[in-house]
Amino acid sequence: MKVKKAIESRRAYRSLDPVKITNDIISDLGTSAQLSPSCFNYQPWKYVFIYDKQKLKELQKAITGKNKWVKRASLIIAVFSKQEDDCTVGEREYYLFDTGMATAFLILRATELGLVAHPIAGFKEGRAKEILKIPEKMRLITLLIIGKHSEEYNELMTDSQKSKEGVRPKRKELAEFISIDNFDNPYKQ
Repeated sequence: MKVKKAIESRRAYRSLDPVKITNDIISDLGTSAQLSPSCFNYQPWKYVFIYDKQKLKELQKAITGKNKWVKRASLIIAVFSKQEDDCTVGEREYYLFDTGMATAFLILRATELGLVAHPIAGFKEGRAKEILKIPEKMRLITLLIIGKHSEEYNELMTDSQKSKEGVRPKRKELAEFISIDNFDNPYKQ
């Protein structure tokens, strides 16, 4: 699969079927993140791959809101970093950006492998860090929910989530986020 195809195929599905998680999958996804660029090559990202059934169940205690569908995950990847592990140039702290890029590489590789890698914000950071023994000084940025896409709706999804599952959500027009030469000159197609 070419990169463009992986970008176009990537979706944050909530309907998941189980997939066997192996050391090869973990190594493959980790290597994809490892190759990401970062400020001065500091590589500030850290990941905890959770696939033990009991540990996944325990982590459910940190999941909030309408994310009950996460119970169908075969793997959850905790994504974290801290500011001191990366560049700070003036007031610009790069650790979130660099960790986000590495995680995007991982997500695209997961897509290429036929997996769903759905990042969520709906979790209690402190509780998740405690369960996963992530040091308090680290920032838990997201949890990536990994599984195989299922054509059948996950019964744990809300009606709203089900209605969004079949069709890619509308994307902004390029002119809404691209300017040419200065901010006041929106891109024209």
